[in-house]
Amino acid sequence: MRKAIIHTDGGSRGNPGLAGIGVIIYDESKNVVLELSQYIGIQTNNVAEYKALVRALELSYEMGIKDVEFYMDSELVVKQIKGEYKVKNERMKPFYEIANSLISQFDNFSIHHVRREKNKKADELANLAMDMKGISIKRKNM
Repeated sequence: MRKAIIHTDGGSRGNPGLAGIGVIIYDESKNVVLELSQYIGIQTNNVAEYKALVRALELSYEMGIKDVEFYMDSELVVKQIKGEYKVKNERMKPFYEIANSLISQFDNFSIHHVRREKNKKADELANLAMDMKGISIKRKNM
């Protein structure tokens, strides 16, 4: 698979609080290739959003995908990655740097902000992670 469409979400119950991430990787025909729900401990919402992005980048790279198109409901993370907002929070800078380092490994990368209702499945996976305090990964046949 050369190209993927990816939805990610990170969330916390409390800020900081119990946190989880959700990642869905689709092929170009919008078939689900991978679903990830992962508990990440006590984190802020913004850290969870970045961790979801980073984990999705890692998984995509491991799968040999060269062209990625991301959709997230975190306007802050999307605008920081696009360079529209500066990363002022010192705690967030390492996550931003890791994400950019991973992004440089892809032939094509794009990221888009979507409203929460357009990111429901990734949100459900993040919430499942917080509920279960664990990890679930489902890979579909490619």
